[in-house]
Amino acid sequence: MSADDRTWLRVDDQSAVGAVRRVAAGLAAEIGLDENEIGDLAIVATEMATNLVRHADDGVVLIRIVRAGDQAGTEIVAIDRGPGIPDVASASLDGHSTAGTLGIGLGAIARKASTFDIYSQVDVGTVLAAAVFAGEGRPSPWVAGLSRPMPGEEVCGDGYAARTVEGRRQLMLCDGLGHGPLAAVSAQAAIAEFLAAPAGGPAAVLDHIHRRIQHTRGVVGAVAEFEPGGGVLRFAGVGNIAGSVADADQRRAMVSMPGILGQQRREAREFSYPLPAKALVVLHSDGLTDRWNLGAYPGLVTQAPVVVAATLLRDAAKRRDDASVLVARAS
Repeated sequence: MSADDRTWLRVDDQSAVGAVRRVAAGLAAEIGLDENEIGDLAIVATEMATNLVRHADDGVVLIRIVRAGDQAGTEIVAIDRGPGIPDVASASLDGHSTAGTLGIGLGAIARKASTFDIYSQVDVGTVLAAAVFAGEGRPSPWVAGLSRPMPGEEVCGDGYAARTVEGRRQLMLCDGLGHGPLAAVSAQAAIAEFLAAPAGGPAAVLDHIHRRIQHTRGVVGAVAEFEPGGGVLRFAGVGNIAGSVADADQRRAMVSMPGILGQQRREAREFSYPLPAKALVVLHSDGLTDRWNLGAYPGLVTQAPVVVAATLLRDAAKRRDDASVLVARAS
């Protein structure tokens, strides 16, 4: 899994609808979607942005390129603090309306998108993610993340990635020192080395990253690995990256050691944690507070990882910092 979190746009008036559509179509052309697929994506983009203008408060969208295995697509993630949707199932049917409009929005999105996921709470807000992939595939990613630059910056100094190596699923999140382009260069270097690292455990992967990014400012980072057969998560972290095993009832924090990858650090240490079958693994930078609780979101733990990540980013991210969150499902 990889994602290029290219463009965040605020959607607070009708003029933003066209901007969302144009950016989405441009990314679709960049990865080679055909004319029909770009047309489908244009409908998805228009309906998602129009819903934010008509019904939402503080509506924003992330438009990005996503890759799952050998498939590439364009994804739009819409996040708001609006009134919420009391009955998501009904609202997703063609012809449903809550504001005297034609009401084909969510139904059209569900039909035209390759993937479609939504979570909504009344008086809290809604997160909607939809992607159009090239070809007939409809990926169901086991992991997803989001990153958002701090206000005033064009690029985010955080990064994340996931890979499968020798049958073992690994995920990594990092935070480049500082903000802006130099922090982003550090984070992207760490991600490239994670993806290229030999097939070792989390501590060995961090050691590899540390040795290979010493030309950068450095990063803090963590790697988690699902043991084959399930039931156990292996984790190693350096610096203030937060890692948790969480479900609706409880959250167990994982231990990171002090230091900076690429600059100064103590030897990475690896820890093992019980991993219940329905639990989520959540990694995030210090751009999010650690006071989130999945129990405050009924049913969220059963949703797609991208929806969980977007909900946490909306409600736990700090305003004056880069922020990133990565969510993976145990099974």
